[in-house]
Amino acid sequence: MSADGVEGVVRVSGAKQLVLGTGRDAPDPRDARLEHFPTTLVDALVAEPDERFPPDWEAQLAAWPAPEPTDVFELVFTSGTTGTPKGVMLAHDNEMASIESFHRLIPRMEHRIVSVLPLSHLLEQSVALYYALSVGADILYVRSRNPRVIFDALRDHRVTSMVVVPQVLDLFWSAIEREVAKRGRQTAFARLRWVARRLPMRWRPRLFSSIHSQLGGHFRLFLSAGAFLPPALQQSWEDIGVTILQGYGATETGTGACTTLDDHGLGTVGRPPAGVEMRIADDGEILFRGPTVFRGYWENPTATTQAFTDDGWYMSGDIGHLDPEGRLVLSGRKRDMIVLPNGFNVYPEDIENALRIAGVRDSVVLETEPGRIEAVVLASAAGASGVTDDGTPTALHERLDAAVKAANGTLGPNQRIAGWRLWPDEDFPRTHTLKVKRNLIRDWVAADAATPVA
Repeated sequence: MSADGVEGVVRVSGAKQLVLGTGRDAPDPRDARLEHFPTTLVDALVAEPDERFPPDWEAQLAAWPAPEPTDVFELVFTSGTTGTPKGVMLAHDNEMASIESFHRLIPRMEHRIVSVLPLSHLLEQSVALYYALSVGADILYVRSRNPRVIFDALRDHRVTSMVVVPQVLDLFWSAIEREVAKRGRQTAFARLRWVARRLPMRWRPRLFSSIHSQLGGHFRLFLSAGAFLPPALQQSWEDIGVTILQGYGATETGTGACTTLDDHGLGTVGRPPAGVEMRIADDGEILFRGPTVFRGYWENPTATTQAFTDDGWYMSGDIGHLDPEGRLVLSGRKRDMIVLPNGFNVYPEDIENALRIAGVRDSVVLETEPGRIEAVVLASAAGASGVTDDGTPTALHERLDAAVKAANGTLGPNQRIAGWRLWPDEDFPRTHTLKVKRNLIRDWVAADAATPVA
């Protein structure tokens, strides 16, 4: 998070103490303007008792009252993609219910986990920390997002499972494809994938032993959430014998819905586990109720009231529907919905997903003027030759034009993209949980000009 973001959290939460780890990768409080904040090191908290301890310290500790199930366990501040972050109050019983639900969803096995997502991402926290500890898993934390560093960690830790966002899955798969291309094995690799897709999952790793050896030899499971997972990307990993479970939820819901080992088809995020209730409102909004749902927003009763229906269901702000088998299919955020002048509703995520399938891995779709839909895309000019009049490398221009046309061919008449423009930086501005800050994209679009699609 930015220093301003951390400062806001400290101020709103009333925090009294900062607890820091030590070592090479330990954060520096000065980066968040917290160098003068009361601080304790983890090493001190876990130190063995010495002569400084009172003789009756164990009796004092035993006399402390145990927390009640409804006591607030932690505040998790939302990522703030559109405004000031809100402190989500999660009680002890919320956390316990979430852990229990993951026991119903995630297969029992000897889990060795490499953690790359921030622990402020509730899925990473609930699954790769609390659930993982409850089953005795080994957890290795890696701060770098360099694929080579991460692959070394996967191999050395003999990883079995990871919690990721689709962006990380794409990063890993691109590294595998580059290595295959470097060895001139693209045709053989594609042929093996075709064969593997027709075999039971447990046999597939044998066909890709060289890849699995680089992953530690035991890698079997990804849990992905936080954004749309392109079906082709999921299929790629499952071709080589790594199952991807897709989850969906919010900080406020704890658990939401998830696919399982027995049912992890492409394009859905599954069903809620036992104990979590879900329903679809008349306007398509996804609603939740149950023991995993949060207690409200910290010192913000107005926002808390507005987050629930009159009969007590949490309103997620997400739009979705159930497929014929009762599995949840997501469409997008209610607040991002575009209402065209003709009255049609368009969800930017549907269009962005079509672009991903067409080869544009990162984009933000906006209505730039009434009825006009445009895409802001990330792209690299590396490898392009020649330059157009507007300064865009010719090969890149042609590639993006072709991808947008391909996406338009799969979209309805009211969803089609009228123009695209390149984002000027290597990546979109993102929150600490890697969500795109759409409001900053909108501000930039107001001063930029789109490239029309022929």
